[in-house]
Amino acid sequence: MSKVEIYTTPLCPYCKRAKALLDTKSIRYVEYDVSKDSRRFSEMQNRSQRRSVPQIFIDNHHVGGSDELVAAEHSGQLDELLQLEKLQVR
Repeated sequence: MSKVEIYTTPLCPYCKRAKALLDTKSIRYVEYDVSKDSRRFSEMQNRSQRRSVPQIFIDNHHVGGSDELVAAEHSGQLDELLQLEKLQVR
């Protein structure tokens, strides 16, 4: 199973949108609230080179924010990224 990580803040509508998409696909994810955790915020910045939330990673691959996640879903790329681990095993 792919590891999905999402850096968020509680009041961010884009974070809610991204999590809702993941939830509708029954994708489990680890959520990091960066609003009160400066260490996690720095980690997010280092990994993504961005300061905005959400920032989404699948198996350490940086997907981007909410817009990029939705675009990946519409293009079929999201399903491909989620299968990445299975494809590498074969």
